[in-house]
Amino acid sequence: MGESDGVSQLQAGLTSALRRAGLGAPGGLARLTGGATMESWRFEADGEPYVLRRAPSMSFLEDRPFGHDTEAAIIRAAAAAGVRAPEIVVELRGEDDIGSGFVMRALPGTPDPRAILAMAEPERLLLECAAQLARIHAIARNDVPGDVPVMDYGEAIAKLQDQFEEAGGDRPILALGLKWLEDNYPAPVEPVLNHGDFRLGNLLVEEGKLAGVLDWELAHFGDWHEDLAFGCMPVWRFGSYERPALGLGALEDHFAAYEAAGGRPVDRSRFRFWTIYRTVWWALGCLRNAQMWRSGDDRMLERVVISRRTSEQELDLLLLLEEEAPEAEQRAPVIASRPTKSGPGEATSGEIARAVSEWLGTIKDRMEGHDRFQLAVARNALGMIERDDALLAQATDIDLAAALLAGDVLLDEPGLLARLRAEALEKLEADVPKYPSLAVARRKWLGEN
Repeated sequence: MGESDGVSQLQAGLTSALRRAGLGAPGGLARLTGGATMESWRFEADGEPYVLRRAPSMSFLEDRPFGHDTEAAIIRAAAAAGVRAPEIVVELRGEDDIGSGFVMRALPGTPDPRAILAMAEPERLLLECAAQLARIHAIARNDVPGDVPVMDYGEAIAKLQDQFEEAGGDRPILALGLKWLEDNYPAPVEPVLNHGDFRLGNLLVEEGKLAGVLDWELAHFGDWHEDLAFGCMPVWRFGSYERPALGLGALEDHFAAYEAAGGRPVDRSRFRFWTIYRTVWWALGCLRNAQMWRSGDDRMLERVVISRRTSEQELDLLLLLEEEAPEAEQRAPVIASRPTKSGPGEATSGEIARAVSEWLGTIKDRMEGHDRFQLAVARNALGMIERDDALLAQATDIDLAAALLAGDVLLDEPGLLARLRAEALEKLEADVPKYPSLAVARRKWLGEN
């Protein structure tokens, strides 16, 4: 089926679904950029804007704890509790023949993190975000469907270990993180409803004010510190590294605002645990994107590029865990290799990748919407190939990873921390050289300005 046939089928299925909601046929159907798992399509019906959220294939829902019907019910419960969640208009049915999903009334504002961070008064926005989290965490269990899962900490860590083995079990830094989680997970607390993905990119902001909380597919009952920690990870600060709370402000201000809005008391040690947990979780999630692409479930170019973002989380994880090493190992010098220049002769693989990337740049202005977004992803992928060719970075070692996971090797092993630091730097330089944590690590480990 061609792209135009797919859009025509989507148009017909949406018309069927909207009819049940008393709405006319959709117009101006356009796919939105972003969305690491689910597709989002914007359109108009009867002069009003709407968004369709759906699974690109039914295989995406196979290992999920609940489907779109439950997700829609959670969003309705959140809206009823005063959370700025979108209004659900209608859910898709089998007879619509366009997969699984639902239609929401479009909210104003932008989800673009960099546009949000450029707006004035980030401190005020941080207060609003803290208040919204407190409202989410106050939603009672009997106000949402019964199939919303309750997290068991031990089972969650075991599942991460299974994912690690499925992905090859050869990344030492991730093995180090998994062992730390196994040894340090805290006692359970009374679970609250977690949004599961509360961060910039899933928040709509208009004129500096929070307009909407999106993407509820990871909702579950668990420790409130997990929700607090996830949005504060460096990867979700989008360049605003010096503002650890959602890229908007200071952690202590975030915690104080959350507690003042009725949120649970914040325990800093639990916050640290869930920061480490979610860093490992997202690293493995990035690796899984490559497996999804290889399986044929989703051959989107973005899958293979996201898989290379694992190195971002490995470096962030090492920055979190290195304090466990003896002082002598923390002070040990790191000797990071540098890219080498290629000699004369035929073009290298990296030069070919650069040439293709430069040509793609010449046709950028001819594209729009999702195609333009995919072109940018393609150029990022070619940049990875180019840098790989120069650096020949290697950050896998199945034997060392197994020893770390078993606890047979610890961070007090002479020279281990220096080796992991060097490999993390080199890998990230090849994958995402503009990632802000890289500059932070180079200053800390190499003394660079």
